[in-house]
Amino acid sequence: MKLDIIEAGSDLGVNVEGAEKGPRVITQSIKDDKIAIYKVKKNNVKKEYGVSNKKKNLKAVNEFNSKLYVQVTKTLEKGKIPVTIGGDHSIAIASALASINKYNNLGIIWFDAHGDFNTFDTTITGNIHGLPLAVITGYEKRELADFHKGNIYPFENAVIVGARDLDELEVENLKDAGVTVFTTDDVRMHGAKAITQKAIDIACKGTNGMHISFDLDMIDPIIAPGVSVPAIDGVTELQAYEMVNTVLENKDKIKSFDIVEYNPDRDIDNKTKKIADNVLNRVCKEFE
Repeated sequence: MKLDIIEAGSDLGVNVEGAEKGPRVITQSIKDDKIAIYKVKKNNVKKEYGVSNKKKNLKAVNEFNSKLYVQVTKTLEKGKIPVTIGGDHSIAIASALASINKYNNLGIIWFDAHGDFNTFDTTITGNIHGLPLAVITGYEKRELADFHKGNIYPFENAVIVGARDLDELEVENLKDAGVTVFTTDDVRMHGAKAITQKAIDIACKGTNGMHISFDLDMIDPIIAPGVSVPAIDGVTELQAYEMVNTVLENKDKIKSFDIVEYNPDRDIDNKTKKIADNVLNRVCKEFE
């Protein structure tokens, strides 16, 4: 196989329970027994809640991501593609940075209802899963990636697809950085395939390839309710598959892949699990 699966079982970046269970539930659907599956588990810590702390679970998130970074690096050193299954989206700090450490110059496509581009100054909740894209592009430089000393993702090669739930100050951050944002309305207007191809062109312009980070909450919660922070008015299941298929048509440019934010505690009739299973097995089949 040309890929390894890495279960990143952490919900330390989000204020609700359940996302840490997502990886082991999703990976049960893998149909090819030749695929290696590695597990990274969070330490047994008491999660921090409340609105006063703007750096919730900072130490625990860093400890988890340090371990995940090492595991993703091991896969990359074997010449394989790491497919990291979250867990909340803070795990992408490790997976994305390990990939660019290997390939030096990459773009990134962030399929997500949210921007994840807050900083410790602009975050309203202090939940770290709202910061990872800002961290891996270097817009938030403090305290969340000390395990990584290499390059970061250029703003001009960072693209968000499916955005619709952005904080006011986060919007200002994105504008200041110059990150490209395609909203759900853009997807409806121009089509999922066309928007995804535009994102690929931006991510890969002048780079050695791209990291793909696919958050299931991009999909409308009526269709995919099993996520920790649902946002109404999302893309359809068909549009989500079209995005994945378009990315995989450019598989020679993919260096690493995340599937994140599945929360089985919030799923209804396994609706979201079925979509996550389909995405994962589609990726696995492409890299047989």
